[in-house]
Amino acid sequence: MARTRDMTKGNIFLHIILYALPMIFGNYLQLTYNMADSIIIGKYLGEDSLAAVSLVNPIMTLMILGASGIGMGASIIIARLFGADEKERLKREFSTVVIAGTIFSIAVFLLGSILSRQILMLIKTPDEIMAESLTYLRIMFVGFLFTFQYNIMSHALRGIGNTVMPVVFLGISCALNVILDLLFISQFNMGSEGAGLATVISQAVSVVCCIVYIYLKCDLLSLGRKDFVIDHKLLRETSALGFVTALQQAAQPVGKFFIQRTINSCGVTVIGAFNAVCRVDDFACIPAQSIGSGIMTCVAQNIGHKDGTRVRKTMRYGLLAALCYFPLIAGAVLLLKRPLMTVLTPDGADLMIQMGITYLSAKAWIFLLACIVNANQGYLRGASKMHIALISTIIQITIRAVLVYFWVPQMGIVAEAYACAIGWIAQTVFGYGYYFLKLRKFSFDTDEDP
Repeated sequence: MARTRDMTKGNIFLHIILYALPMIFGNYLQLTYNMADSIIIGKYLGEDSLAAVSLVNPIMTLMILGASGIGMGASIIIARLFGADEKERLKREFSTVVIAGTIFSIAVFLLGSILSRQILMLIKTPDEIMAESLTYLRIMFVGFLFTFQYNIMSHALRGIGNTVMPVVFLGISCALNVILDLLFISQFNMGSEGAGLATVISQAVSVVCCIVYIYLKCDLLSLGRKDFVIDHKLLRETSALGFVTALQQAAQPVGKFFIQRTINSCGVTVIGAFNAVCRVDDFACIPAQSIGSGIMTCVAQNIGHKDGTRVRKTMRYGLLAALCYFPLIAGAVLLLKRPLMTVLTPDGADLMIQMGITYLSAKAWIFLLACIVNANQGYLRGASKMHIALISTIIQITIRAVLVYFWVPQMGIVAEAYACAIGWIAQTVFGYGYYFLKLRKFSFDTDEDP
């Protein structure tokens, strides 16, 4: 039998922690792989190839966010149906999203392959790397066929409380990708095409692993021939949740694009320092985000189970779990800020290192707000209040980008940390204000969803 985690009974705090731990490991694994991939390409292929691949990555990130949004929408519905013990409807939801997702991913692949050159021209790709970027982008659109399916299946498993196996399959994929990168690039001299092919193959393997595991071990999601149907009502609900979630996830990189533009105008030293601290930021925020996902699933399962008491407790225990993480990350960043900046910056870049240390000295305390915000975001998603999560994210990233525009040229990158804090405070006020006004006293024990 497949691993599942029934959050409708037992210790809520422990459920959230045990749900989040594999996700934390998996996200760290993904970040580590991304760094290794860039190192391999830069070492063996040089600056032009690295630039060509790096230029394509943000395009694919937006596509993956779309896939992840739909997957998260499906995960919420699956979690509710799991909590309600509606096994047949759960299978219909999974079947619906697999079929509709396959059609959608094929359409994206065809359209993207046709319009790849126009996309690269739109983002002003330099002529000297246009041909290489075009080939790599088209290969990545092939890979999107598998990326989409992995997102659907991994989110479905998370909906029934299984966060372990998606990480196992991700680990297999990342390890295979690095091995194939080295083989195709250093041994077969296939250039960036080899890097793209390695990614596609590893993504395909992760999908095959998911399919085999679900078929052999997970009766709840295993689909026979008669199970392959599209439930139009569930499709509309999934699409609505997924579309808003994708918008919310896309809001952050779009806002960060404008922040990066401001940073880029401040010179090479500031750019280098900011990119270094962003890597620390990425690692530091992962546990809070993973705890938020645990809160989301716990809320959704208990709404399906019609247990209003546990839904309300999830907010309290989830916030407590997130806050318990804060002293760990704040302490680690404060203790390791100088070694981290030394590792992440070029030799002898003393000014760059000092800028990063000043930034991290401020940001370490501000991570408290990240814990508070992610707990609220997880609760809102689990309660299907995606539009509130979206609005709060837009408020946060807009305030942050505007303050960065005015402050960073005058104060340096430490001003970005202060701008981030003010943005998170605004997001906290809006998100928790909605919770206390609309959700805290809601009677989840009725037949109406929150």
